Order: sequence, then C-alpha cells, then structure tokens
Amino acid sequence: MLATSLDTSALSGPLDDVGLTAYRETLPTRIRGPLHAIWWPNAALAVSSALLAGFFAWLLLGTGQVTPDDVVVAVGAIGLAVGVMALTAVTVAKDLERRSGRRQWRLSRFAADNGLTYTPVAGRLDLPGMIFGAREGQVAWDVVTDAGALTVGNQTFTTGSGRNRRSHRWGFAAVRLGTTLPHLVLDATSNDSLRVSSLPLSLDPAQRLRLEGDFDRHFALYAPAGYERDALYLFTPDVMARFVDEAAALDVEIVEDRLILFARSDLSTLDPDTWEWVFETVAAVTAKIEQWQRWRDDRLGETRVVAEAHDVRIVRPPRGVAAPGRRLTERVHWGWIALGLVFAGIGLFSLLDDAFGLLP
Repeated sequence: MLATSLDTSALSGPLDDVGLTAYRETLPTRIRGPLHAIWWPNAALAVSSALLAGFFAWLLLGTGQVTPDDVVVAVGAIGLAVGVMALTAVTVAKDLERRSGRRQWRLSRFAADNGLTYTPVAGRLDLPGMIFGAREGQVAWDVVTDAGALTVGNQTFTTGSGRNRRSHRWGFAAVRLGTTLPHLVLDATSNDSLRVSSLPLSLDPAQRLRLEGDFDRHFALYAPAGYERDALYLFTPDVMARFVDEAAALDVEIVEDRLILFARSDLSTLDPDTWEWVFETVAAVTAKIEQWQRWRDDRLGETRVVAEAHDVRIVRPPRGVAAPGRRLTERVHWGWIALGLVFAGIGLFSLLDDAFGLLP
C-alpha cells in the first residue's frame, strides 16, 4: 500500500550529530571514504597555488624595476592561482559534504518516518525496463522502497569506451501493478532535445501508435506489433488525460508487471517537494488503471462460457503476455550498417588489389 501522506521533516530538519556520526560508520567505504583522500591532494594543490601567487606578488611588488608586460603576466598569474584556490575550496567542500553521510542520514530518517526502507547504495536492481539492463558500472543510489509496491531511486552507469565513454544518471519510480501487461513505452516530448528522444534506447518507429486528442503532443506511445488494440484498451481517454496532467515531465515504461517513471534528474533527493510530487504522481496515474487488472492476452487462449450442471461460468485466458508482446523492437539503423558495409567493401577491395593487382 502506497503511503497516502508523507512526513518530510527529516529531509530539512535539524541534524542529530551523535546519530549522524554513528550512522556514517555503517555506510560503505565507497560513500564515506577516508577523509585524508580528500584533504591531502587538494591541500597540496591549494598550497602550491598560494606559493605561486605569493611568488608573483613578490615579483610584482618587491622589485623596483618592472615593465608593463611584467605587471600583466604577474597579475594574470596571481588571478589564476587565486582561481585555482577558490575552485579547490569548492571541490573540498563538495567532497566533504558528499562523504559526510548527511544525505544518507536524512534519507534514512525520512524512510523510517514513513514506514519505508532505505538502501544508500546497491548493485544492479532486479527490475525490468530499459534503464535497468546490464551495463558497465551500474550502481543504484538512495533506493527507497514501500514494501515492494513502489521503488524510488537513482541509477548510474556508463556506455561506450575511450572518447565515446559516457556516464548516465537516471531517477526512477517503479510501481508493481499486480498483473503482467504488454511492453508499452510513453516517450515524453517535454524532455526531448531538438526533437531527439531522451530514451536510452532507440525504438522501431513502426511501433509508434497515434492516439486521439492532444495526447500525441505530450507522449509518443509505442506498442508491440499486433498489440495496438490492447494499447487502446489500456489507454482509455480518462487514463490518457491522467498521464498528461500528472506525468508529462517523465518518460513511462510498462514492462512485465511494472510501471516505471524515469527522468534524467534524481527522483530520490533531499527536496521535500520532489518527494511529494513523486508520490502524488504515482498515486494519480495508478488510480485510473483498475481495468488493467482485467486485461488478458487473447493470444494465450480465448474467453469462453462453460455450462456446468448448476452453473455457468466464464473462462478467461491466464494472466501473462505472449512472446510477441513482451518486448518492443529496437530500431535498426540501416544507414550506419550500410556505411559500415561500404567501408568494409572498400577495405576488402584494397586488400585484393594489393594481392592480385585488380586495378590497372
């Protein structure tokens, strides 16, 4: 059962220094880390910058004969050194705050006050969905759960290598629906950049389903081939209106028995307004999906009426989704494939030409 109201006082209230100190010792090393790992390199950088600034100040003020060019160079060097010291101070402050355990302490108290469970850091979560596929460096942070019905957290992972290596961070809220549904994705248009989808995967555009009203201005709905009628059954006009009103800033994925809301920004934060918004959004979009529990995949069997001795009953297909509806198809980038084949052909022809002299 999702919490109907939240006590967010722990997110911004006074800290219990004794409790914080004891709690910090329970955190994994990757969170709190040794403080000397922060102080020594940054202190060395700050001291060297200060010495450099002092040297140029002496050069500028302590000698009687300086040219205008000397003044420009000295002032520039002093400004650079001061900038480095300021940046170092900001970096140290951020690192100290990150390793202080205050964030984790507040979130743990917030979770306890609301009957929730908090995990500061975890490996790959056992959740379906496009942001939870196995990737390098996959770590979940600040995971808050509500008896398995709702999971809210943030996740980081990396893709690519070398110059193409990229770090990704997603905030998510995953709700257990109690029934298995076809794989559907609502790609919010509000977080796209230059009409380019923000989704972590590129979906086959042939699966895009156009819906009535202004729903398409807010979301692009994707459904597996052959499941268009099922998507229309699930997304009735009142359900569509609720998603537009409450979740237009988030991408949405329905996969297996989960409804997952996700965004490029953290959803598990120290901001009380964000938590209120997440819980209100989840409650709003799930309040209109009672009929989803009644959905059955006709590909697993037909609904039929069975007459018995003293009764007549309706036999419906079992819960579940046939194989074609379990996952959407990713987009095949034929242009890149063709370009790769062209380069491969050029390379092969070059090798053959070197070996057999094909060209005159």
